[in-house]
Amino acid sequence: MHLTPAAVEREREWVRGRGTVVVPLINDVRSALGERFETEVAPVDHDSYDDAVAEVFSDGDLAVNVACLVALLREIDVEGDYPGFVVDEILGRELAAMIAGNQPLRLLAEATFHFADIHHHPEEATAGSDDLDAALAAGFQTRLPGWPWTERESPFGVEP
Repeated sequence: MHLTPAAVEREREWVRGRGTVVVPLINDVRSALGERFETEVAPVDHDSYDDAVAEVFSDGDLAVNVACLVALLREIDVEGDYPGFVVDEILGRELAAMIAGNQPLRLLAEATFHFADIHHHPEEATAGSDDLDAALAAGFQTRLPGWPWTERESPFGVEP
């Protein structure tokens, strides 16, 4: 694999175009988690997703790493899938975390990745492609506003 600025741009466009699958998955995940945690979580629209994709890919150091993980997950397949279970899970979890940002969002995205992954298995999926969709959904749903606890000031901040 050879990553260039043009390759990163191609992966960004692929991620943006994948919004037709990822945005509904984000909203399904938000709805299920909101129900589970007895809270209202705002849905995500395509414009918010596109803006978040642009933001992630505008940071060159982050963009090249996200692009690499996206490209790997797009290509990985393992005959019978199960023997490759670990590698696609690791790559997916890490991609979700990178997209989400710093702690605690990073950890939340990793946990959400597994939740999204068990709910998303298209028939035509390869070993990596369903994990890729789950990672994008988990990372962007965590990064984007809409959870009540992210809309308020934390009570744990200490004045300098």
